[in-house]
Amino acid sequence: MAVAELGAVVLDCPDPHALAAFYAEVLGGTVRDQGEWVDLTLAGGQTLAFQAAPGFVPPKWPSPEHSQQFHLDLDVPDLDAAERAVLALGATPLETEDRTRSFRVYADPAGHPFCLCAG
Repeated sequence: MAVAELGAVVLDCPDPHALAAFYAEVLGGTVRDQGEWVDLTLAGGQTLAFQAAPGFVPPKWPSPEHSQQFHLDLDVPDLDAAERAVLALGATPLETEDRTRSFRVYADPAGHPFCLCAG
């Protein structure tokens, strides 16, 4: 028997409204503004939330000295089309060497790593 259910994945960031808007463009869903906390409820019912974090320092990736903590894997039907879309929305490529893999690594506008994965 489980002790708990996952309520939301929460990303600390300097501007929760801007980061919620980025992920709403990437993933769809409904944004609910609660001041320094913003929820993005996705079509499947999952919640990705964004919390204001004064003094936020983005993860460094890749870095042998600093763990990235976690990242999001986002399944897409077309890697090239999805890449063009996330770059236009403000993502930054973190790896560009091997374009033959089934995934590509980016940072969102606040610096959190995420992968686009061929789905």
